[in-house]
Amino acid sequence: MLEKDMSLDGKTILITGCAGFIGAALAVELLRETKGVHIVGIDNMNDYYDAALKEHRLGLVQSAAGRGSRFTFIRGSIAEQDLVREAFRKYKPTVAVNLAAQAGVRHSIENPGTYIESNITGFFNMLEACRHSSGDGGVEHFLFASSSSVYGNSKSIPYSTSDRTDCPVSLYAATKKADELLAYSYAKLYGIPMTGLRFFTVYGPAGRPDMAYFDFSNRLTSGKTIQVYNYGNCRRDFTYIDDVVAGIRSAMERAPREDEDSVRYKVYNIGNHSPVKLLDFVHLLCGELERAGLLGAGFDLGSQMRLVGMQPGDVESTYADISETERDFGFRPKTGLQEGLKRFVEWYSDYYR
Repeated sequence: MLEKDMSLDGKTILITGCAGFIGAALAVELLRETKGVHIVGIDNMNDYYDAALKEHRLGLVQSAAGRGSRFTFIRGSIAEQDLVREAFRKYKPTVAVNLAAQAGVRHSIENPGTYIESNITGFFNMLEACRHSSGDGGVEHFLFASSSSVYGNSKSIPYSTSDRTDCPVSLYAATKKADELLAYSYAKLYGIPMTGLRFFTVYGPAGRPDMAYFDFSNRLTSGKTIQVYNYGNCRRDFTYIDDVVAGIRSAMERAPREDEDSVRYKVYNIGNHSPVKLLDFVHLLCGELERAGLLGAGFDLGSQMRLVGMQPGDVESTYADISETERDFGFRPKTGLQEGLKRFVEWYSDYYR
């Protein structure tokens, strides 16, 4: 395992997308477990999904911060260059974590412009801000969210960071691959340590309502029909939010070493290394919803489920090779799918019911 080369204690850390699923969970963890940390969060609070859920997460961050000035919130988009520049100039973060992005494979087919604005223009603004902050008091480590989507329909299983990723099957995936290339060029040109994290199907309490586990819960508990794509044969490497946050934190404390070209840049997979068939996942979810009393005993799943073909932009399988992440960070996911779904359903029941 790589030795820690950075203590987060007493540091100012900038997190974009801080009211998002992963961003809020990371901010809460850092505020609770890091001495003297100051979190500066940026989020535009858009209406891609119910903004009340984003406000809920923001409240969790503010509660973790307590009284005082440990958390500063900036409402705005990273696509606004002046806003990003001013945040870096005023707060001088030591570490920046870019989690702001327009997410969702299906949405990218219908609304491509929002992906270019956030995932390309916004990402470029972050890179430029890091570049101009370099030197004394500048950013010492930039981390950013990539995605398992960059692997496309790769036949190489499990997905390794050494695999080719130049055949994206959605605009969302293409923007994430573009981010990786842009980050490499800035690491090469300006010497800024950069770490990309390819997340695999993150789930858990206060997650994104457009994700399958959340959407299925909404539909099933409302008596609506769910559509299970590829006739339930897709496989997903579901990764629980607490494990993801632990992986991000470990990466934050260990900036990449120079490679053979003297570039401090590295990409890692953050996954569970245990893909599950989608139909099996649905049955597990229904079991937890029944246990929580959100579905009646003996619930007839077949009456509310349609098995349909693949949808455009989707992939058959995701499966993370996490050997490098384990080697460098000691990353070992601890939460099995059933336990993770149980925790989600408990939160879901409390939040909605």
